[in-house]
Amino acid sequence: MTKETPNEHIASVKREYAEGHASRREFLRFASLLGMSASAAYAFVAKVENLRFVPTDAHAAKLPQGGTLKIAMRCPKISSPHTFSWIFDSNIVRQSNDYLAVTGQDGITRPGLLSWEPSDDLKTWTFKVRDVKWHDGRKFTSDDAIWNIKHVLNPETGSSVLGLMKSYMLDEKGKTLWDANAIEKVDDRTFRLNLRVPQVTLPEHLFHYPFAILDPKEGGKFGVGSNGTGAFILKEFEVNRGAVLEVNKGGYWGKKPNLDRIEFIDTGDNPTAVARAMGSQQVDGIYIGEIEQYALYQSMTHAKVYSLEAGATGVARMQVDRPEFKDPRVRKAMRLAIDTDAIRKIAYPIGEQAQHHHVSPTFRDYRKLPHFKRNVAAAKKLLAEAGHPNGIDLEITIKPHPSWEGKGVEGLVYQWEQAGIRVKIKQLPSSKFWGVWDKVPFGFTEWAHRPYGSMIMNLAYRSGVPWNESHYDNPEFNKILDQVDSTPSLKKRKKLMGQLEKIMQEDGPIVQPVWRKLFMVYNKRVKGFVPHPTQYIFGNELAIQA
Repeated sequence: MTKETPNEHIASVKREYAEGHASRREFLRFASLLGMSASAAYAFVAKVENLRFVPTDAHAAKLPQGGTLKIAMRCPKISSPHTFSWIFDSNIVRQSNDYLAVTGQDGITRPGLLSWEPSDDLKTWTFKVRDVKWHDGRKFTSDDAIWNIKHVLNPETGSSVLGLMKSYMLDEKGKTLWDANAIEKVDDRTFRLNLRVPQVTLPEHLFHYPFAILDPKEGGKFGVGSNGTGAFILKEFEVNRGAVLEVNKGGYWGKKPNLDRIEFIDTGDNPTAVARAMGSQQVDGIYIGEIEQYALYQSMTHAKVYSLEAGATGVARMQVDRPEFKDPRVRKAMRLAIDTDAIRKIAYPIGEQAQHHHVSPTFRDYRKLPHFKRNVAAAKKLLAEAGHPNGIDLEITIKPHPSWEGKGVEGLVYQWEQAGIRVKIKQLPSSKFWGVWDKVPFGFTEWAHRPYGSMIMNLAYRSGVPWNESHYDNPEFNKILDQVDSTPSLKKRKKLMGQLEKIMQEDGPIVQPVWRKLFMVYNKRVKGFVPHPTQYIFGNELAIQA
């Protein structure tokens, strides 16, 4: 933005920070969404705290130039980025294709390919695209951005982005744009989104990992040599083998990359193979570490372990339209039968116990509720009231990796049995599991971190969205979620999120035992790495010492 926007909600967020209702981090993150520049936000922090607060750049030091960085990471099919279901495939495309906005390692969302200015009613967002060129030399325009937005909003595309934007961009049925002027081109550098209802966190949605900006001429497809605006170009790719990206010699509009080349090497699901590759220095870093190897990685003298708290988790989710799970008393009994801290100790001892509502303490809109305690007698009573006086027989589908999931589910099965809930485990290879993860009646699904609990709720539990794997359909839940999305006050948002959390505990479709503490490992020769809670890799920020 070229000037500071006098948005009325910025004044409200400033007041909440000054009065102590929001932390410094919450203020900085939320002010950025409302269009406040970083310099103005930091200046206000300094004024409130009566100190000289100067934002630092974690990558300000001069970094080594040139070289090849090798990272161990799964390399699945990448031909349709807007339909990605996991993060590692997006980490390949991310090096070549930018996003409209960027949520950094600090959780603050900043302009990417565009900047924004919301109206006071948060229903009109005006976007200005940067002066950027595609790899082929063509100018990036508002038409390119608009094509990508329309593509992810088309139900036929099957993008999970639709789940984030459905409530404010589509009609009541979620099939078409709510208004012919919902997406309005102003000129080649400017366009507007005119929303059906107010939305505060729209910029966050623009960095959802399947929302990489693709060349409209390629029709939503991606592969070797595909056009992009990013710092690197994909030169080689083979499914389940690896990917090679080389620096864009035509220049990059953003932070100039230090590396000449990035190689992603697929070492498979076996965590031992990943650790062996890291230990023998066949790779310079790993995408994510598994809990069993935590001590091993710490013992590697050439490596550095980066860990961070995040809203990463796994949930045992029930499809509520299946006969066995239609009654909410059965679903609550499944939760009451579980001691989440005991499961944490079994499955993920460096993690934190969860509370069955999928809203992490790391999320900016989290509200702490009273502890959800195990009560086997209450679980049995609910089952009997639901027509299962002698218990119930179920089957849960899981995958073998990461291995903590299997250990966690085994712990759940043991505790469920004490309440008369008899559950068999069906394990599928990971490749087959991801083909049916949203189709099985009862499954254990891994979920990554998002900046806001409202994003998780929109992606996973709003009625009728692509990633609503549990088929959860609660009108009251949707109504309160709409209120969260349109409320800029951090204090009020947290209160509303507390209502959603309570609905999830009483009526929801999941059993959630643990929050994961993530860790990544890189050779000490790798410079500039800062872990991202959603496991994103920014190749243009990295360097390697010869």
